[in-house]
Amino acid sequence: MDNNTIVDSNKSYWNAYADLWFGTTALPQYGVKFQTEDELHLFGDVSGKRMLEICCGSGHSLKYHADRKAGELWGIDLSENQLANAEKFLSENGYSAKLICTPMEEMNVPSNYFDYVYSIYGIGWTTDLQGTFDKIASCLKKDGIFIFSWNHTLYHCVAFSREEGKNVIENGELVFSKSYFDESYYKMPVHDSEVILCNRKISTYVNALAKAGFVIEQMIEQNDRETMESTEDTSDKTQKAKMIPISVCFKARKL
Repeated sequence: MDNNTIVDSNKSYWNAYADLWFGTTALPQYGVKFQTEDELHLFGDVSGKRMLEICCGSGHSLKYHADRKAGELWGIDLSENQLANAEKFLSENGYSAKLICTPMEEMNVPSNYFDYVYSIYGIGWTTDLQGTFDKIASCLKKDGIFIFSWNHTLYHCVAFSREEGKNVIENGELVFSKSYFDESYYKMPVHDSEVILCNRKISTYVNALAKAGFVIEQMIEQNDRETMESTEDTSDKTQKAKMIPISVCFKARKL
């Protein structure tokens, strides 16, 4: 599938449905039913730091860092409507950021400039993972930090087994619905529209980070304690989350 077609299709979706995603999956959250920054402390003290967010969406994670006295805020997103929401939201809260409308694969920002680059459930939209990681490395200072979260590969590979229309989760059974090794692009229906994604292996992220000149300091794939200890929530998603990770989060440092 042509990369430009994928980017254009996904951009159309985000422009059409930006308002429906306003404020969702933003710091301190790294993902649904996942540990938060309040628990993980991956960023530490960001006061005075230059921050770049990839796929900044409605600007809520930028505000999170502005509240913690970050020195300079930048955000990129491929959707004009997402950025319009971000600019309005930040302005209403007394903040501003340099917002750039561009696909992450084509971003052009200063080299060796940022202390942190991060992406909260955004990096998986890239059509060129290695190229994107290379660009991120080039704009970070030496020892700069790159933090990102995304869907865990396994979560989209397994499903509950069904027998005669009955969910057999009481037996704790999960079955593979697709190959872990399948990284081909697929269309997923969302909100009477569709997005185009691929499900990359964990090793794909690890190797791309290494090739771009990063060393991984932490990889987190633990769902939150409330989900893991829940006895009342019997929904499929919660029961599945007790057995496999929903999300994964990396913290890497530029060498």
